[in-house]
Amino acid sequence: MRQWFQFPIQEGITSRQAHCDLPEGTYERECGKEGFFGPASHMYHSHPPTGWISWEGPLRPRAIDTNKITDTGHSPWDGPLILYNNNIKLRIWHCTQPMSHLARNGDGDEILFVHQGNGDLFCDYGHLHFTDGDYLVIPRATSWRITPTSPITLLCIEATNSSYQMAERGIVGQHAIYDTGVLEYARINDAFLEQQNDSQHWQVKLKARHHINTITYPFNPLDAQGWKGHLTAFKLNWRDIRPLMSHRCHLPPSAHTTFVADGFIICTFVPRPIESDPGALKVPFFHNNDDYDEVLFYHRGNFFSRDNIEAGMITHHPCGFSHGPHPKALATSQNNPKTETDEVAVMIDTRWPLEVASLPDGAENTDYVYSWK
Repeated sequence: MRQWFQFPIQEGITSRQAHCDLPEGTYERECGKEGFFGPASHMYHSHPPTGWISWEGPLRPRAIDTNKITDTGHSPWDGPLILYNNNIKLRIWHCTQPMSHLARNGDGDEILFVHQGNGDLFCDYGHLHFTDGDYLVIPRATSWRITPTSPITLLCIEATNSSYQMAERGIVGQHAIYDTGVLEYARINDAFLEQQNDSQHWQVKLKARHHINTITYPFNPLDAQGWKGHLTAFKLNWRDIRPLMSHRCHLPPSAHTTFVADGFIICTFVPRPIESDPGALKVPFFHNNDDYDEVLFYHRGNFFSRDNIEAGMITHHPCGFSHGPHPKALATSQNNPKTETDEVAVMIDTRWPLEVASLPDGAENTDYVYSWK
């Protein structure tokens, strides 16, 4: 067994409690290990930790506008890679026509977050209608296709060689954050059974070991008459997530964990009351999450800790440097008359560094690194 060295130390001017009642004229920075679960120290600086005036080198904060990635093909595998490592692949995919083939990911579980549009998912387990804000969780090696009823934009999150699971709920209990009673699973219903009379040839595009295999059947292989067990495709909408809150202290992002996989977690930020304690920070604190890369996909609303960020954009903050609220957001936060946030965002924290894929011209805001000026 291993245990962190932890012993109480205090040097110079500090606050009595993290994120509250900061000494006048200081900026708090959290230096933490293991994604807010390990040991941490809080430093109190006389200047903002993001106050750099120049940055040279590739390890920089990035902002990517997925609204400018428009032509992504007829298959989820045509959706361009945006960020990736050995544990995760992140794509954006626009689906405007019914899929004429089945997709099957042999490399890992898939989550499709529905950013825009609605439609129907048909898979080995049955039929599932979905709408914007749904997470569609599809187990590894499940065959599926989508029929949109309006143009769909999906954030595709592949857990390579891994499975999606729930986070430990600990002392808050099994019904915290979301009650599993709100999960809806694929059903063998009339919409699904109508497919079984299909005598056309169907192709399955199997992605396995990072290559595409095409398997042709003389029938539609989504022909299950029934099934039983614990493994299935299901959906969770952000509107059914009840966030953990503290009216007296800003909670770390880990409090909003929705799914866990090997090497990364997915969190969901949904509207919540803003901290009411006069001395509490009301925006995310400056921090070094020194063991994780942090990715945010902005789904909808007013992103209160960021300037010039719109729905459909992605920010990537690699580990190894400080990040936090933009200056205008920080300056107005303490006297902001708003009583709750109005934002929905998907956050992905990865234990191992992410690579940035080749992106279409104009998709990345290369000046984002200087947006804290």
